[in-house]
Amino acid sequence: MAGVRTSSGGALREFSAGAVAVRRMRGRWWFAAVRVKGGAVLALPKGHIDPGESAPDAAARELREEAGIEGELIRKLGDIRYWYSRDRRRVLKVVSFFLFRYRAGSVRDHDDEVDSAEWVPLEDGPRLLSYEGERETAAAALSMLEPDR
Repeated sequence: MAGVRTSSGGALREFSAGAVAVRRMRGRWWFAAVRVKGGAVLALPKGHIDPGESAPDAAARELREEAGIEGELIRKLGDIRYWYSRDRRRVLKVVSFFLFRYRAGSVRDHDDEVDSAEWVPLEDGPRLLSYEGERETAAAALSMLEPDR
C-alpha cells in the first residue's frame, strides 16, 4: 500500500499530505475545505503520498483532486500524528500539511472522493473543521497570515 511503512518493531507507519489553500475575498482569508462521510465531516484536502512523490507534490495533487483548485506552495505548516487500528494492528498516521495560495480552478470541480468542496472563512476553520489536528493546522495558517491583513 502506498505511503505505508513497517517499523523495526512491526508497527505500521502511514504517511499522507494535505493542503490549506487560501485566498483573499471580501477583505478576509478563506480556505478550501471538503465535505466527506455524507457531508457530515468538514476536512482539509489530504491523501496518501504516491511512490516517488514528494509530500508537497502529494498535497498539491490532493488539492486538485478533492477541491478542484490549483495552488502555489507557500510553506510547510507542520505535521499531525495520530494512531488508529487496521486489521488489529496499530498504525501511526503522519499527515504533513502545507500552505498554498489559490491560483486557479473552482471548488465545483472536485472528484467523487468527496461529497463537496467549498470556501470557508479561515477564522472559522479552528471552530468548524471536524478533526482536532486540522483545526490546529487552520489556526496556525491564520496566525501566519494575520500580519498580511
